[in-house]
Amino acid sequence: MKNIKYLFKTLFIALALLTVSCEEEDYDFGDLIYPSDVKITAQIVGKDAANPYGDGSGTVKFTATANNAITYKFVHSGSESLAPDGLKTYNFGKTGTHKYTVTVVAIGTGGMTSSTSMEVEVFAKYVPPADLVQMLHAGGTRTWRIKAEGAGHFGVGPADSDVPIWWAAGPNDKAGKGAYDDRFIFNANGDFTHKTNNTAFGKKGPMDTDLGVPPAGTTVNSDGEYENYPLADYTEKWSLSAPGGVETLTFSKKGYHGFYVGGDHSYKIIKRTANEMSLRTIGADGISWFVIMIAE
Repeated sequence: MKNIKYLFKTLFIALALLTVSCEEEDYDFGDLIYPSDVKITAQIVGKDAANPYGDGSGTVKFTATANNAITYKFVHSGSESLAPDGLKTYNFGKTGTHKYTVTVVAIGTGGMTSSTSMEVEVFAKYVPPADLVQMLHAGGTRTWRIKAEGAGHFGVGPADSDVPIWWAAGPNDKAGKGAYDDRFIFNANGDFTHKTNNTAFGKKGPMDTDLGVPPAGTTVNSDGEYENYPLADYTEKWSLSAPGGVETLTFSKKGYHGFYVGGDHSYKIIKRTANEMSLRTIGADGISWFVIMIAE
């Protein structure tokens, strides 16, 4: 009996020490350090003495640095993009010379943040091909939709790929979610109207950040997506550019292609015909998201 008492006493002490040790580990998060000396620099592509605002491509390469930063986030026109290496390229497509403000947020341990902003003045010169303009709005207005019946109408892949090699949707794969009944109307005056039928489909993170946290009861699926996020019809602006010779369609503010992923809302036109176009954008998560759209 004495041995049993001794054994229980020993076990009790060991468990007590283990509990204290676990409690110390649970609450030891390390130092919470704010990043310091946050800096942002910009390289306007083609800038020289004769072209002080660039070569007309509208392309600007930003570099962010800071002490004690573990990642960075760039913010422009309400859109956010993560950039772990501190590098971000924006293609400003608005024709003419315009000023743009870009903010970089340096993120440290425990989510501590510091930020700074800079303004750049950039020249963009682009006359889109007549057949591209005709395709989009036919000289007035034209309505588009997601090609739900086609394979690969949604897709995802790495940032450097023009093919959705990670996943591509099958025909009508996302039926019942707030996307297939959407209509996208391009107007010759530069307006872009998105008829949402009051629901939207997209990634929770960027939707919460850019569009606002939805009312309680809005469900999120296992992939971190809002399948039917409450969103009223809206009108933004669209523009065309060709950074590096690549036809690109850009929407202002919250304009998007049917599956919301945030980012800078610029869509590379991978392929197009008179009535159909395949688009690719880089989301806030830094990867490629694809859509195929067809004219009604």
